[in-house]
Amino acid sequence: MPDPILVAKGTEESYLLPRMANRHGLVAGATGTGKTVTLQKLAESFSRAGTPVFLADVKGDLSGLSQPGGQNPRIVERMKQLGLADVPFASSPTEFWDVFGEQGLPVRSTISEMGPLLLSRLLNLNETQSGVLSIVFKVADDQGLLLLDLKDFRAMLQFIGDNASQLKTTYGNVSAASIGAIQRGLLTLEEQSAERFFGEPALNLDDLMQTNSQGQGVINVLAADKLLQFPKLYTTFLLWLLSELFEQLPEAGDLDKPKLVFFFDEAHLLFNEAPKALLEKIEQVVRLIRSKGVGIYFVTQNPMDIPDVVLGQLGNRVQHALRAFTPKDQKAVKAAAQTFRANPKLDVEKAITELGVGEALVSFLDEKGVPAAVQRGLICPPVSFIGPVAAADRERIVRASLVYGHYQKSVDRESAYERLKAKAAEAPVEAPGSDSGSRRTSSAPRGRQPDTMAEAMMKSVARAAGSQMGRSLVRGVLGSLFGGRR
Repeated sequence: MPDPILVAKGTEESYLLPRMANRHGLVAGATGTGKTVTLQKLAESFSRAGTPVFLADVKGDLSGLSQPGGQNPRIVERMKQLGLADVPFASSPTEFWDVFGEQGLPVRSTISEMGPLLLSRLLNLNETQSGVLSIVFKVADDQGLLLLDLKDFRAMLQFIGDNASQLKTTYGNVSAASIGAIQRGLLTLEEQSAERFFGEPALNLDDLMQTNSQGQGVINVLAADKLLQFPKLYTTFLLWLLSELFEQLPEAGDLDKPKLVFFFDEAHLLFNEAPKALLEKIEQVVRLIRSKGVGIYFVTQNPMDIPDVVLGQLGNRVQHALRAFTPKDQKAVKAAAQTFRANPKLDVEKAITELGVGEALVSFLDEKGVPAAVQRGLICPPVSFIGPVAAADRERIVRASLVYGHYQKSVDRESAYERLKAKAAEAPVEAPGSDSGSRRTSSAPRGRQPDTMAEAMMKSVARAAGSQMGRSLVRGVLGSLFGGRR
């Protein structure tokens, strides 16, 4: 069984138990109070316990995990202050990823895998438009049409729009206005270079759950400084990744340590303007994914950024300083203090506003799953380098990856765009020299006009809607494909 993780030291030592780490957690505090260093400390500690980690590097300074520390005099002094001078500085096994493919291995999903719920959020659709988007996915699923990239999706939208009247009786109304809104949303995505994210080869989750030859978990660092400029794309990507983990990983029961720890930085962006239906799905995933052996740690400025139904699922807490300059700030401080199990020796509400940089209020679950009384202490510094690494060092690590070369080249196999285009080419046309259009090139029986492309497709759609093929593609809680990705 892995050793407990020493996170902070004050009048008492605060340990995070690896077997309780999948009960999720929260790292909160105002800007500049030490959240990022705490995140780095937790990530490298999980790695040393043999647990792979995924985190988003929103500031660009977590790449230092890949290098040994010791160069910072303040960190060395803090280690001596906490009695950790004999702890060696060391790097952690690291993989770099990047949606844009610039600072790490390219990471992609397909339109089909993302599903209608998450894509609706990404396209900023209203309820009616989201309903039309669901029809688009349902017809594609019933037809076995793969929506891999944006051109596949555009082709499917055009087909649905051109055949809205025939689809109405089987799937419901499809308005031209809703199709137009979805197409405008796609234009916005293209302006954000999202076409790089949609396509193949899609990310294989196994590549995020690796250990090195020493048994240390690999820390997967997503370059998110550029991605964060597009908040909807950032949060939708992380939600898609969570949904993939939830749908694909088997039930694990109680483990000695998590299979994976997932850090969700800038977590307030996840819940901003999220519709109620999506919030309910997120709460369900957070509640159930721990049984798959995954621990989720939200990182944000204020605990009030997290809805109560989700906040109640976060058993391990690290609270850095909050400021109380306004009545709203004071209310937030009081609410944060009330989320901890009381300690009669500590005025939590007062302490939150007095904490120094690198100091925090800490409460972790004990071996019975009960939150320990809150303690005030200094966060133990990471043993890896604090700050960004040189571009050359990052590139060297990327090229040394075992999967380098696999994700670099995109693959464009036959999918919805090619199949719809082929069916259009098969549509009957007038024979050369015909003056009335009565002569057609066709293999149909004499006396019967062949189906047009639209008619043939609509007959196939109708058959699929009531067939086993129409039921073979099942979507999970957040709309991603369940029980197989390809």
